[in-house]
Amino acid sequence: MIPVAVYWFLVIELLAVAWGDIKTQKIPNYWSILNLICFVILLLLWPAQYPLAWGTFLYSIVFLFVGFGLFLLRIMGGGDSKFLFSFFLLIPVLLQPRALVLLLLSTILIGGFLFFTNFAKNYEKIMLGIKSRNIKVIKESFGTKFSFAPVILLAWLWLGWEIDLISF
Repeated sequence: MIPVAVYWFLVIELLAVAWGDIKTQKIPNYWSILNLICFVILLLLWPAQYPLAWGTFLYSIVFLFVGFGLFLLRIMGGGDSKFLFSFFLLIPVLLQPRALVLLLLSTILIGGFLFFTNFAKNYEKIMLGIKSRNIKVIKESFGTKFSFAPVILLAWLWLGWEIDLISF
């Protein structure tokens, strides 16, 4: 179980990070540094939920490497992968697998919604690009990367709802 204070701290942090990410399309490094400092504190306060063991770091390390690959492919920003690395350290080990599933589902939901919205909005332009075999026109129709911090926020709220920390 996650300490209630940690859950709500992260909700507030994610609201601030998501707001900034939407406005600037960047997640500053100080959020990751804050999370690393909080992780050290959590190791001391709740060692049962945050053990100093390999499993505690597994998802974070995966996010760091996969995120770097996605950054090189221009799919994800560098700040997103660094933030996810540090954010997953603050999720108790037993909740990390479910948090990952909810993050993937949230990504599919929001990414799919944005994809179909852009497709509907730019249908004629996309069809013209397909007919003329102009990949650049098709790519431009879908825009740039979307802010990922709101996706993380959605997944986090979803997790809180599942474990009865919030109700709607």
